[in-house]
Amino acid sequence: MPGRAHVTRSWNNVNMSYLPAFIAPMRFTDPAAALAQARLIYDNSIAHLRQAMQRYVAGEDLPGHVRACYPFVRVQTDTVTRQTSSESARLSYGFVAGPGRFETTLTRPDLFASYYLAQFTLLLDNHGVELEVGTSNQPIPVHFSFAEDGHVEGSLSQQRRQLMRDVFDLPDLAAMDDGIANGTHAPRAGEPQPLSLFTAPRVDYSLQRLRHYTGTGPEHFQNFVLFTNYQFYIDEFVRLGHEAMQDPASDYVAFVEAGNVVTEKVAVIASEARQSMPPPPRLPQMPAYHLVRPDGSGITMVNIGVGPANAKTITDHIAVLRPHAWIMLGHCAGLRSSQQLGDYVLAHGYVREDHVLDEELPLWVPIPALAEIQVALASAVSEVTRLKGPELKRIMRTGTVASTDNRNWELLPDNGPQRRFSQSRAVALDMESATIAANGFRFRVPYGTLLCVSDKPLHGEIKLPGMANHFYRERVDQHLRIGIRALELLREQGIDQLHSRKLRSFAEVAFQ
Repeated sequence: MPGRAHVTRSWNNVNMSYLPAFIAPMRFTDPAAALAQARLIYDNSIAHLRQAMQRYVAGEDLPGHVRACYPFVRVQTDTVTRQTSSESARLSYGFVAGPGRFETTLTRPDLFASYYLAQFTLLLDNHGVELEVGTSNQPIPVHFSFAEDGHVEGSLSQQRRQLMRDVFDLPDLAAMDDGIANGTHAPRAGEPQPLSLFTAPRVDYSLQRLRHYTGTGPEHFQNFVLFTNYQFYIDEFVRLGHEAMQDPASDYVAFVEAGNVVTEKVAVIASEARQSMPPPPRLPQMPAYHLVRPDGSGITMVNIGVGPANAKTITDHIAVLRPHAWIMLGHCAGLRSSQQLGDYVLAHGYVREDHVLDEELPLWVPIPALAEIQVALASAVSEVTRLKGPELKRIMRTGTVASTDNRNWELLPDNGPQRRFSQSRAVALDMESATIAANGFRFRVPYGTLLCVSDKPLHGEIKLPGMANHFYRERVDQHLRIGIRALELLREQGIDQLHSRKLRSFAEVAFQ
């Protein structure tokens, strides 16, 4: 039994590495036991790195290159047959593509415990084979071993910082590419096929970036996400969040603001209250806010700001948390004369002139509308506005949305963009929606878009300060409530109905 193995350290004379005690691979038919073993290996590795870093900062010379590796989980099957139950058969994930050996590295089993447990359970149910858990050959970069508030390397001298690369493993971008998600990864001869879209280093990299960009820890993110490009929506979300915390009957138990500022629901007893941070002196680049449910099925909202680069950046990183859905709520230019300011546009197709994903997801790849998301958004519009039939169609149009990376596309002299948008039958234009939808398709995260017409530049109705302020007051609250209600409807119908087979490739990874 490896129960005391984490107490000791070993010295490897072959590769001159200072390693934690080796924990041999073990096989499991109990998903909880498999998860516990992965956590033991991970905790053992992290403790080794932190202890070594403390010694290094204190000025000690360590006995060789410090290294600790991620745990792995592996499954091997020799048949395409699945032992599916009626419940798991409805899911588009949870099984390997065919015979072979499949493997992935794991990180932060504390954060991903529920997710890993669900994936392990499905693999065991679908294939009836053992799960093997052991220590991989993939080093953990020392920067990813620090606690959230731990930055001990900051006290190092310049000389000691320069020597860190000789003593520790630093982040290696070659281990963090998105080849699996992009469908370009080809395992070498004898190499296992992937079980997950993301390797452990790629996940750790994004967890670090999420803290930086959003100002909140990844543990606060919920499984249903709203994106917006205007602070007005965030202001209203904050108001609704604090309102929910004053309602003892609310399903939400906490509201977390940028800077990890936590407000507990009034009904939460003091002994369960979490430690809150003071408000930050300034907001991060893309602040995030979280209406928290105990099971993680609450709602996160992020102000991504303006432009497709931000939209790609934030979805690249939130994707590693494996949310169940994300939806864009933003403003758009209405392209049709029949539209009025304040009308809604439910995107059922996208023209991608954002250019930020052209290498990862070629333009010939269609981005389909997902029926479950479309129905939820349309139902939410009807429910919140109390309109049906022809009256609902009067304020909401379904059609193609074009996204551009040129905010001043109207000023181009040859009318090229206008001609292309007309040929595409686009009804609205913005700078983020196609990027968010395309990255949802790429990362197998169900996506949708509901925009609100804020100007009509082709018809002489451009944004002016007074008009814009009136528009925001009139529509922001309603639009946000529609988005929240849509996510609640998706949650209520269950995730087995939500994750679409449209998002899965021919030979797909098993993990959701």
